[in-house]
Amino acid sequence: MPQFIDTHVHFYDEAFKTDAELAVARAIQAGVYKMIQADVDSRERKDLFALNDSVNSDLPGTMYPMIGLYPGSVDENWEKEIEAMMQYKDRGIVAIGEIGLDYHYSADTADLQKIALREQFRIAAELDLPVNIHLRDATEDFFKVLDECRHLNLRGNLHAFSGSYETFDRIRRYGDWSVGIGGVITFKNSKLAEAVKKIPLESILLETDAPYLTPTPHRGERNESMYIPIIAAKIAEAKGIDLDEVAEVTTSNAITLFNLK
Repeated sequence: MPQFIDTHVHFYDEAFKTDAELAVARAIQAGVYKMIQADVDSRERKDLFALNDSVNSDLPGTMYPMIGLYPGSVDENWEKEIEAMMQYKDRGIVAIGEIGLDYHYSADTADLQKIALREQFRIAAELDLPVNIHLRDATEDFFKVLDECRHLNLRGNLHAFSGSYETFDRIRRYGDWSVGIGGVITFKNSKLAEAVKKIPLESILLETDAPYLTPTPHRGERNESMYIPIIAAKIAEAKGIDLDEVAEVTTSNAITLFNLK
């Protein structure tokens, strides 16, 4: 069976309150042997690490944590939030994320989001960690911040990528950057498969964003890591290659970027 890594999940979310560890077991049965949990803010971080520790106590090396302040959680207290986040910096974290800019729902905090993003970029560079980026309706401002932070030599990935090949090409000019491909590639009206044809497999990561962005044919249901093979199969179809190749290369990509053991 091919082995996969889900590079972005939220198994501590309320949607998994009663069966998170069963969902992890289903993922493993489907060949998804490692999962990385993205952080949001201090309200859910304890649950994130509690689940992480519980899963790894039985199955070491299965689940990995990020720490980060989600752009939709940024407000005038962002500095205190980042202080709280940093209390976990020695807990085996593999990335700073999910961080970024979101003007779709939170345009009123745009200036604060950019300040918080710069600070978290600085932290990522200081800790020598990749960044996991949430980006919605704020592409130009994101690249402006990235330009300002070129000296930090950042690396990372654009989470839940749904953009064009041109956007991918643009981010690659900043160094070692990948894109996280999830359920959107399976959506009927998505043009993502066209971009994926041109994006090198060596720059692609697999993700679900569980419990969100469930792939077809399960849209309307809660998303789970066990659906990663559906996403991988769609990538294989778009690129005209075998599923095993998608599994092997994307798994290697994730291990390298996030320094997974």
